[in-house]
Amino acid sequence: QVQLVESGGGLVQAGGSLRLSCAASGSVFSINDMGWYRQGPGKQRDLVAVITSGGITYYADSVKGRFTISRDGAKNTVYLQMNSLKPEDTAVYYCNADITIAALNYEYWGQGTQVTVSS
Repeated sequence: QVQLVESGGGLVQAGGSLRLSCAASGSVFSINDMGWYRQGPGKQRDLVAVITSGGITYYADSVKGRFTISRDGAKNTVYLQMNSLKPEDTAVYYCNADITIAALNYEYWGQGTQVTVSS
């Protein structure tokens, strides 16, 4: 059983910063890609950023230059540093991980953490 536990969401004023964390625990053999998605009110869930096991990163155009994704392999944890936050960044942020267990790949999701940016 694998769990992704997120933390770090909250309420912040526009222009402020937040740092999200997501730790994987359980029967984790090998974590491949890890990423963050978000879902605003009445919207679909969209990719925000992803980082491969080799450290290659990808960002949605809307967050480039403001958000930074990173990971700590020893802690099985992925981070999302969010700077210069805008009201349109308000959403529930979900952690996602592709994990290899017994030679098979599985996709896992965290429970989500609310980020609210006030104007």
